[in-house]
Amino acid sequence: MPMLGLGTWQNTDPDQCADSVAEALEAGYRHVDTAQAYDNEEDVGRGIEQADVDREDIFLATKVWIDSLTGDDVIETTEESLAKLGVDSVDLLYVHWPARTYDPEDTLPAFAELKDRGLIERIGVSNFEPRHVDRAREVLDEPLFANQVEMHPLLPQEELREYAEETGLELVAYSPLARGAVFDNDVISAVAEDNGVSEAQVSLAWLREKGVTAIPKASSTDHVLDNWESLSLDLDDDEIERIDAIDERDRRIDPDFAPDWD
Repeated sequence: MPMLGLGTWQNTDPDQCADSVAEALEAGYRHVDTAQAYDNEEDVGRGIEQADVDREDIFLATKVWIDSLTGDDVIETTEESLAKLGVDSVDLLYVHWPARTYDPEDTLPAFAELKDRGLIERIGVSNFEPRHVDRAREVLDEPLFANQVEMHPLLPQEELREYAEETGLELVAYSPLARGAVFDNDVISAVAEDNGVSEAQVSLAWLREKGVTAIPKASSTDHVLDNWESLSLDLDDDEIERIDAIDERDRRIDPDFAPDWD
């Protein structure tokens, strides 16, 4: 899985969404992330079609929303997602949250069925704590590929990173810029100034150093390109230690249906 992807949360203007996806792919991105709840799968699909990039070179992920996690609904809504995206399959399908209609014994076998049918390549989960992942693994014969969670220098997710490393689970970071809060952090700003780059690039480079794939959302060309340039930034050990030492813990995404975080 590419170490940097394009997030599309809140990218709901149809033409802007399609254009930003196409621009990102033309710039070099090969990982695009969407979800049923984002209400933009059709526009993401148009962006993929517009770009001069072969579908087989794109790592495409979407997520099943919490109101559609019964077994039958998983199948039906995923087929609808594929139709909206204009693709035969997606590379990764996530359980968006372990909430509402999520029942491991009912939900996860439907994901396995989709994989058996060739409609999805990999099974993922999102916003899962280790206990949720453990339970999912008890139910599934298929391997879990990734866990997508909020992660950034202000929420470094040490326990989840350790768990993922021990169990071979990929971590994917959404809101990797802490919804803009990294721009107001003195340590991150100082590291950015020292390197002549943006705070966004510092945050994304820090995540890459942790072995985590970041999927920053971006709709403007400037932000798409600025985030992409983070791949050229290599933080030294001192800079990583300074960022690691930030004692702020700032969870930005915590809806009322979220799990009780460990």
